[in-house]
Amino acid sequence: MTAYKKRVLALDVGEKRIGVAVSDPLGFSAQGVETIFTKGLENDLKRIRELSDSYQTKRLLVGFPRNMNGTIGQQAERIMEFSRALEGAGFEVKHQDERMTTLMARRVLMEGEVSGKKRREVVDKLAATYILQSFLDGGGWLPGEADEA
Repeated sequence: MTAYKKRVLALDVGEKRIGVAVSDPLGFSAQGVETIFTKGLENDLKRIRELSDSYQTKRLLVGFPRNMNGTIGQQAERIMEFSRALEGAGFEVKHQDERMTTLMARRVLMEGEVSGKKRREVVDKLAATYILQSFLDGGGWLPGEADEA
């Protein structure tokens, strides 16, 4: 048995930007990849497909924005629709609770005195990294497990 695991791409999907992170081949750590500035569903899917081909994975972890009380709101419904489009494009999709990840990313960037413009460019990528690292720390993508949003 090999220790190699397939990589996972994580997405922090917003209305204007999609933060992207990727796991290392062994599934231990996450690193930020880029921020996609949304240009419509087809263009976004095309860029995600390019990234998944580059990292040789069809596994996508999508941040799932629950309300603080655990309920599902309008943004979560939008994410479910986006996830269905990803599945329709041939990706394996799982969800990870993303509560507080953008806030944590903003705080780190502010403490690092990153300028406002630069913060907007990287906050989603950093949030995707937090989402993915939390997922990996919880055991990662296990074969045959059901998706739990």
